[in-house]
Amino acid sequence: MSLTTFKVLTFDVVGTLIDFETGVISAIRELGGDKAARAPEDEIFEAYKRGRDKFYGRSSFAMKDVYRSLATELGLRNDDATADAFQLSIFRWPAFADSVAALKRLRKNFRLVAMTNADRTAFSAYSATLGNPFHDSVTCDETGVAKPNPQFFAFNRGRQSAHGYQFNEILHVAQSQHHDIGIAKDLGYTVCWIERRQGLEGFGGTPAPATLTKPDYHFASLKQLADAVDAEILSFHNSATAA
Repeated sequence: MSLTTFKVLTFDVVGTLIDFETGVISAIRELGGDKAARAPEDEIFEAYKRGRDKFYGRSSFAMKDVYRSLATELGLRNDDATADAFQLSIFRWPAFADSVAALKRLRKNFRLVAMTNADRTAFSAYSATLGNPFHDSVTCDETGVAKPNPQFFAFNRGRQSAHGYQFNEILHVAQSQHHDIGIAKDLGYTVCWIERRQGLEGFGGTPAPATLTKPDYHFASLKQLADAVDAEILSFHNSATAA
């Protein structure tokens, strides 16, 4: 199927557009003391994931408890002020280097919809970091659940239908096999995997999937997706001109 047949691109945000792994590691190394500066990234990510599993509430409030959990586990600096500083740091997680420019290009041809486990407060910060590119957004505050819960995807499907878009006109774009690609594919979505960790070992700050799902489209970056769309449009234009 041609990419340009889709009308809506739905995006996972944290991990696909926002580089939360860099954000987490930078904050831990800055705040956690001497031991944090020496701790391997994999060790930090595993403790972070265990902490997030224990404190799975709204990210605008729960991340201070996530920090206290991982700091206890890893023996890092562990006090209220440090935990609060880590909480505030999540609002400053950076965008991937290609995200802003690629989203601007994609917005010219598609309706862009954010589908994020972040709450509305945290998403507002991430959207601003990305240049506020979205036509619509769905957060855990609206759905009451988080991905990979199928209800999250059902909520968005109904929401886009209410705006006049058919299910087969939606392409879901995401990094996480666990939160997005596997469940979305099972639910009948057409999916595009942005493999941000291509060439790296493991799954970093994202839970490992039970099985690896083969996506309909597969790119290492958002820029590559935007390039593929632009190439299709140019090819159609050249064909029409030649005819």
